[in-house]
Amino acid sequence: MTNPPQQPQQFKSVQSDRFVVPGWTGLVPGKPDTIEIQFDVDAGDLKREHGCLLIEYWATPNDLTLQSVLPIRAFNTAKEEGAGWCVFVPAQGRVLVRALDPQPNPPVLASHWINVDPETLPGTTVNVNVNFPDNQPTTSQNLQLNN
Repeated sequence: MTNPPQQPQQFKSVQSDRFVVPGWTGLVPGKPDTIEIQFDVDAGDLKREHGCLLIEYWATPNDLTLQSVLPIRAFNTAKEEGAGWCVFVPAQGRVLVRALDPQPNPPVLASHWINVDPETLPGTTVNVNVNFPDNQPTTSQNLQLNN
């Protein structure tokens, strides 16, 4: 008789009871994970079939430390359990959050950088509200650069 395969343990934040994206702890050796970044997807976007978040952590401007893809359907599963999703980072570096949906034409992409100040107090929580942009074609007359 063999034992059934073990499911990997899913960590939850003690502070918020949100699921922690796998791998998002202990990113920089010797630096504690003191900042919780929480992701809140707009209810209207939860129905997206192919939407996802691409989350990157840059410990330094030249060092992509970790990159994860979190499908929007994971938010529906978490919502059923009364939870959400988050990541933990040390008080240094940058976090890039990209909302992607490749299915519409043209594809949807929105990006947001979070600069993490080394003086940020331990236990700080950052909320990222994710609202995919409308999928409206943009003409060159509607583009506003450097404004």
